[in-house]
Amino acid sequence: MLRSFPSRLGLFFFGVLLSMSQEPVLAQVTVVRNSRELKAAILAIAPGTVLNIAPGEYLGGNFIQNVEDLTIQALDPANPPHFKGGKTAWHFSKCTGLTLRHLRISGQSDNGINLDDGGEREHPVEGIRISDLDISDIGPTGNHDAIKGSGLRDLVVRDCKFSGWGGQGIDLVGCHQSVISHCQFVGKEGFSASAGVQLKGGSSEITVENCDFVRAGERPINIGGSTGLPYFRPVEANHEANRIIVRNNTIQGSSCAAAFVGVDGAEFSDNTIIYPEKWIFRILQETKDQRFVSCRNVLVKNNRIIFQRSQVGIEINIGDGTEPQSFRFEGNHWFAEDRPERSRPKLPVEEIGGNYGTDPRLLPR
Repeated sequence: MLRSFPSRLGLFFFGVLLSMSQEPVLAQVTVVRNSRELKAAILAIAPGTVLNIAPGEYLGGNFIQNVEDLTIQALDPANPPHFKGGKTAWHFSKCTGLTLRHLRISGQSDNGINLDDGGEREHPVEGIRISDLDISDIGPTGNHDAIKGSGLRDLVVRDCKFSGWGGQGIDLVGCHQSVISHCQFVGKEGFSASAGVQLKGGSSEITVENCDFVRAGERPINIGGSTGLPYFRPVEANHEANRIIVRNNTIQGSSCAAAFVGVDGAEFSDNTIIYPEKWIFRILQETKDQRFVSCRNVLVKNNRIIFQRSQVGIEINIGDGTEPQSFRFEGNHWFAEDRPERSRPKLPVEEIGGNYGTDPRLLPR
């Protein structure tokens, strides 16, 4: 039987897990039912702990460092615990193998969740799994993120909902080989959202797929960005991001659908863009140090783009110091709903196999 915390070690339920070496490792399973019990459980937490949190409201400001293979989850997934207020609901530093699932988080003034490598930039934190989180009302203004990740590898975020944030819904700095999948990002009035997802600081090999973005900041998907030199991972990176894939997403509203900012290699494919308010894409260079390459080498392919010509006069905003001629456009469907005859965009290079003036919503997928 599982018992509520606090209790002595003898009251914990211990299960047996197998490590990579096949040697038995004890797993500590703990149930907490209020903030007092949670604080006590955190003080006693050990590698491999499974922390089940009962329904109810809990205080923010929880910090865990150097604990591997930790699982924090709802005791009842249908009635998740609600972490309200504080600067940050949860801050995990150097917690390899962390799993978070079925939690509700809202009202933090800094970040909802912070994940980092403790400043050890040569030692990324690996294997974090985040799912079924509902994070809302972060900030509301300033650079405050629902999830902030720095120095992570093999991160997976899926089936999460984000509503109202000051900076980014998910902001990844120097993160690699990761996936953001089946998430929803919805902006709210009164929140100064700059992006739904931002990938910068030397980030690489990240996929954003099957997500919905609704008025999710000025740049719903910011591939690249502007990062201070001390924060790049790896330290010698000469780009904000590379080998980024953004596919099968739906992006509605906002000033543009996506911005490519100091990126060296990305694919933006099979997405649906609906009613961007000023531009469709932006190509920018915000990191000016001489070691950095210009924004370049992006494939934009097989996207369905529905816009109003009365709103979008310039399809692509191109900034100084970029290489727009290195971009490739293939097989995109462009439809100016209010002026179909003016659907053909002005692109920096000639498109291969583009479709202009036909509503892509009427075409087979």
